[in-house]
Amino acid sequence: MKGCDASVIISSNATNKAEKDHSDNLSLAGDGFDTVIKAKAAVDAVPSCRNKVSCADVLAMATRDVISLAGGPSYAVELGRLDGLVSTAASVGGKLPQPNFNVNQLTSLFASNGLSQTDMIALSGKNTGLDRLGHFFGTHVGFSHCTRFANRIYDFGGRSGAVDPSLNRTYVTQLQAMCPRNVDADVAINMDPVTPRTFDNQYFRNLQLGMGLFTSDQVLHDDARSRPTVDNWAGNSGVFNSAFVAAITRLGRVGAKTSRSQGNIRRDCSTFN
Repeated sequence: MKGCDASVIISSNATNKAEKDHSDNLSLAGDGFDTVIKAKAAVDAVPSCRNKVSCADVLAMATRDVISLAGGPSYAVELGRLDGLVSTAASVGGKLPQPNFNVNQLTSLFASNGLSQTDMIALSGKNTGLDRLGHFFGTHVGFSHCTRFANRIYDFGGRSGAVDPSLNRTYVTQLQAMCPRNVDADVAINMDPVTPRTFDNQYFRNLQLGMGLFTSDQVLHDDARSRPTVDNWAGNSGVFNSAFVAAITRLGRVGAKTSRSQGNIRRDCSTFN
């Protein structure tokens, strides 16, 4: 959680619980990390390229490629990051958007990283901008564990049998079928039930229908301040794509390390040198 420095790829060991093992990060895709690790190894296998490209830059480029391959925009990635020297689970608390956040909380969290409310809405997408290839790089194609939203579909507000009234009732039935009471904590579902493997603007259309999986999703349409942006992007994928590219480019600068006193280029993305 030190910024765009590939700290989320570091593996835990006997003396350190790394940030990717924090409970908020358990939905991060392990195969995404493996892809970055293998890509970095392939680059370093070329003698003239060895120790020239950081894991942080590989992560940023891999994220761009995943977005493009999933049907989203391609864009130039700013390079020159170094890899961070610290990765602890203890540093994660309070740094990530939570499923129950309202617009004020979301806006404040993103503002603390120099990002606007428009950036926040663009990066929220089908996840929270944080579920695919690592922290601070979202792709709008994600999944969530049932435990992250169970409070919306069972006994909402502490009332037996109640569900969140902002949820589409057909969607509630679907969610309850996929995530029955007391479901295994490892069970996860697609965050977008319509186009789960495509980068598009369907997320915003879902919000218009009351099909935001998290409270922090649905509030973007329910709140009058953010609703115009949601409605605009629901009807115009080109405008959304442009806003997303601008937002993820700014996101890629958050906490970027460029000084050798702050970072280095790892030989193995999963361990410190």
